[in-house]
Amino acid sequence: PEGVGPWPGLVFTGPFTGVRDQVTGLYAARLAERGYATLAFDHRNWGESGGSPRHHEDPQGKLHDLRAAVSFLRSRPEVDPERIGAVGICLGGGYALKFAAFDPRVRVFAGIAGAYNNPYAGRGVDLAPYVEVLERRELEYLPAVAERGEAAMPGDEPYAYYGSDRGATPLWSNEVTRVSLLELLTLDNMMGSDFLSPKPALIVHGIVDRFCTPEGAEEVFRRLDQPKKIVWVDAKQHIDLYDREPYVTEAVDATAAFLAEHL
Repeated sequence: PEGVGPWPGLVFTGPFTGVRDQVTGLYAARLAERGYATLAFDHRNWGESGGSPRHHEDPQGKLHDLRAAVSFLRSRPEVDPERIGAVGICLGGGYALKFAAFDPRVRVFAGIAGAYNNPYAGRGVDLAPYVEVLERRELEYLPAVAERGEAAMPGDEPYAYYGSDRGATPLWSNEVTRVSLLELLTLDNMMGSDFLSPKPALIVHGIVDRFCTPEGAEEVFRRLDQPKKIVWVDAKQHIDLYDREPYVTEAVDATAAFLAEHL
């Protein structure tokens, strides 16, 4: 923000395959306008960050990245090291929740349109194709999005963001390792809700969301202890909360109000 700090700091983590100048960059910029020093970055294997294999989901690596990001924020003279929050959007909601639960330097958590992965929700999914990939020990890729045909995020809604000018950036590539899907199916980020207390938690979610279910947000909220708050936004698509108005402003308003009270 403009002016004299030190400011409370926020670290951001975002959607599956996303890079820093898409969703996390937008929310970081909007919350910087509200008086927070914000950090959006590319996780390992994505965007301009190093790491291999490229475009591969590394759950433990992402938690390490978030720890490094908080260390960086706390080292900055513009940031109050005792007032750090973690904000996650989409898949990042789950990562931010789990991270905040186990890092004592983080004082508050906010999840926006969050995907709170729980392996039990994937029971019945055929894992054989992913195991075959592991057995072949060959690096295989598939499209991240596609209007038709196979993709990690198939269908018109993800394509409407990543396959259009809305999400266009030279830092993003339309590919992801096939085994990344196995990582997501076996990932348990929802367990963070059982360990976050007594840190404050905010859940912001669309009332209609085919990709990150409202039921998942409700389960996280139920498992959280106080202080906690859930805010429902009248969005009709998951990607409405990526960049569409008035939904982004509603999410930013709710987040800023909650952080003002707890951070």
